[in-house]
Amino acid sequence: MTRMRADRHGSQLKSNMSEVAKTLCFAVLLAYGLPLNAAASEGDDEQLDAVHHVADGNYLDFSPLGKVQLPRIMLVRTEEGSKDVDFFGSTYSAVASGRYHLVSEETAVDAGEEPGESVHLESESESEDVEAAGHDEGVLMPVRGELILDLSITRHLVFAWLGALLVIVIFVTLARRYQRGVGRETAPKGLFHNMFETLFMFVRDEIARPNLGDKTERFLPFLSTAFFFILFCNLLGLVPFGATATANISVTAVLAAFTFVITQVSANKDHWAHLFGPPGTPLPVRFILFPVEFLGLFTKPIALAIRLFANMTAGHLVILSLIGLIFTFNGLFGPAGGYGISPVSIAFSLGIYLLELLVATIQAYIFTMLSALFIGMAVEDHGHDHEEEHHTESLPESAAARLAVDGGTETTRVEAEPAMAS
Repeated sequence: MTRMRADRHGSQLKSNMSEVAKTLCFAVLLAYGLPLNAAASEGDDEQLDAVHHVADGNYLDFSPLGKVQLPRIMLVRTEEGSKDVDFFGSTYSAVASGRYHLVSEETAVDAGEEPGESVHLESESESEDVEAAGHDEGVLMPVRGELILDLSITRHLVFAWLGALLVIVIFVTLARRYQRGVGRETAPKGLFHNMFETLFMFVRDEIARPNLGDKTERFLPFLSTAFFFILFCNLLGLVPFGATATANISVTAVLAAFTFVITQVSANKDHWAHLFGPPGTPLPVRFILFPVEFLGLFTKPIALAIRLFANMTAGHLVILSLIGLIFTFNGLFGPAGGYGISPVSIAFSLGIYLLELLVATIQAYIFTMLSALFIGMAVEDHGHDHEEEHHTESLPESAAARLAVDGGTETTRVEAEPAMAS
C-alpha cells in the first residue's frame, strides 16, 4: 500500500513538473517569440534586431496584437524665442498636427545636428518612410523652432511606475494587517503575508543588520524599498508583453544616485577624515590617496548603476538572440531550417529564462547589499574600536581576564583573585 502511494505521488509530481515546463515554454514564446515573429512578418528584407526590442520606446508593444502609443510631452523653444510645452496623446497625433515630424535616428546623425536643434530632412520622402512605419520609430522633432527637452512617457517609465505601485499596494496592505494585530499579536496568515514578511526579514537580518549594526532601523526603509522595487521591475520584464525598467541606464542611475546621496549626507566625520587620508598616514602619501578616495565616492554608485543595467539587459538579449535563430534559419534554409532549429532554440531559451528568474532576485540582492555596505562604511564610528581595544589592554593583570569560546559563543570570563587567608 505504501509503495502504491509513493508511485502515485511520483507520477503526480511528474505530471505537475510537465505542466510547469509547458507553461514556461508558452511564457517564453509569448514574451519573446510573438514580437519577433510579428517583426519578421512586417517585411521580407527586415533583419531582426534584438537590441531594438530591449530598448525603450514611446509605445507599449503587444505584438502581434498591436501597439499602444503613449503620450508625448515636448518642451520647445518657439521661433519668437519663448518656451512652450506641447502635449499630444500619441506620436501619431503630434505628426498629424503638422507641427512635428518624425526623423530617423540615422538621418539625425547624418545631418550632424546637435541635440535640441531642429532637424529638417532634405526630402519629404524620408519623413514619409519613417511615418509609414507606424509612428513608433524615429525621433520626433518640431517643424519650426527648437526642441529643448523630450518629456514623453516611455514603456520603461510605465513599468517603473507599475513596480513602484506594486511596492506601495503590497506594503500598505501588510501595514494595515499589522495595525490590526495580524502578524504582531498572532502568527502571519496566508501565503501572501508569510512570503513578504520572510523577504522583508531577510533584507533586515541578512543585508541591513550585518552592515549597519545599531543604525539598521534608520536606513531599513530605503534598503527594503530599493530591494522590492528592483525585484518587481526585474520580474515584470519576464512577463509576456512586459518591459524591464532596470534595463534602462537612466532608471539604474537614479537608484544609484539615491544610494550616493544618502551615503554622503549620512556620513560621519570619520568618513570625511579618511577621505583626506587615514590617520597616521605620512603627508606625501595622503596626496596620492586623496584622488583615489575622492574618485571612489563616484565609482561606487556608477558601478551599481552599470552592473544592474548590464545584467538585466544581457539576459534578454541572449533570449531574443536564441529565439531569433528560428527566423534566421528560416530565411537561410527555408521553413525546414526554421522548424528544425526550433526545438534547440526553445530549449536553450527556456533554460536562460529560468536563469533570468534567478538573476532577477540576485541582482536585487546585490544592489541592496552593496548599498548597505557603502552606507555602513560611511556611518561607521572608526574610533569606537580603538577605544575599546585601549580599554581592554588597560585591564589589570590581577583581574585575570580571558576570552573563552564555548560552542561558537564568545563569553568573557573574569576570574577573581583568591581571597587572602586571614
